[in-house]
Amino acid sequence: MATGTQASRSAPPRPAVVVIGAGIIGLTSALCIQAALGDKLDIVIVAREWPHAVAGIETDTSANYASMWAGAHVRPIPVNGDVQLDREAQWLKSTCETFKRQVVEEPWIGVTAVRGREYLEAPPESYVSQTAESFGQETGLPGYRRLAEGELPEGVKLGFEYDTYCVNSPLYCASLLKKFLLCGGRTAVRQLASVAEAFAVCADVRLVVNASGSGFGDPAYFPTRGQTALTNLTGINETITRQNADGTWSFAIPRFFGGGTVIGGTKEPNNWALAPLPSTRDQLLKAAQKLQPGLLSKTVAGDDGARQPLRVIADIVGRRPTRQGGMRVECQDGQQGGGAVVHAYGAGGRGFEISWGVAREVTVLVVQRLGLGSREPRGGGAVENGTARHKSRL
Repeated sequence: MATGTQASRSAPPRPAVVVIGAGIIGLTSALCIQAALGDKLDIVIVAREWPHAVAGIETDTSANYASMWAGAHVRPIPVNGDVQLDREAQWLKSTCETFKRQVVEEPWIGVTAVRGREYLEAPPESYVSQTAESFGQETGLPGYRRLAEGELPEGVKLGFEYDTYCVNSPLYCASLLKKFLLCGGRTAVRQLASVAEAFAVCADVRLVVNASGSGFGDPAYFPTRGQTALTNLTGINETITRQNADGTWSFAIPRFFGGGTVIGGTKEPNNWALAPLPSTRDQLLKAAQKLQPGLLSKTVAGDDGARQPLRVIADIVGRRPTRQGGMRVECQDGQQGGGAVVHAYGAGGRGFEISWGVAREVTVLVVQRLGLGSREPRGGGAVENGTARHKSRL
């Protein structure tokens, strides 16, 4: 059940909140709840799979643990009047506020401020009509600039750049878990068959947060398969995305802190296949050559200063936990023993870029449902003060 020192505490048990899932949504939610209510409740993360900081090692991590396979970067989508995209934009804006602070105060954590560059061969009207003002209002990110025609690669109709963030996802998740544990969080290694089972993870569970990704049988859930290539490219200092006219994508996402660069990638709804295809890898690398001249030659240098040949460290296949109608974030009563569940799953490929915004909303729902006093965790208040508390204990 609980592991090692987690289970051997001598202090009497307190009421608990159990968070299902150690992906990016589960980890950020657990940290936010801990910051708001950790003096009143035990916070327990229960999961089958857990973060590891080194990508490319031999591992039994499954494709369903999508947070380990993510690029990841912040790449905003124009709202254009869409209700769900507007909600996601608010979460993204909140997340970028946290990333901005972490880059300065916690430079080791796995987030890097970079320039983002996007190319579109057949841009939708929502991108064409986007301005620096509308982009800034929706995202909170500065530095938006429309690229001049002479700056566009062949075949590209629209391009722009902006300030954004890249995340070394394995390192970042491992760092968040470390913070959670050092501030008194508990863990339990278990594969759950249902949300209801989480109420039996430990004594006196008052509420469960369902950050499982797939939602335990939700008919609206479907996987979006993604295949990418983790490479030894190290000389890329921006993230570049190209949307092709045929609906395919190409991108380069540097994982700083010695994490190489992710070249991608496919988006295949309802494709459950696990094996990476060599032909897809070849297509991804070929398409990446159109992102930036000489991009595939920016490899790590050896002791003699010479660049090493391009090498694919790992062919990656992950299942992005996608949900028809968008991510589910809401409180549901009437579970086992009358307990409440706050659902937070189905982020698709946007988990990292909306994570802290979702976590703050989850924490508000938890605080309201349990009726416990706490400063509202939005921007300042419990979350920011709690994060500072986490930082000071490292």
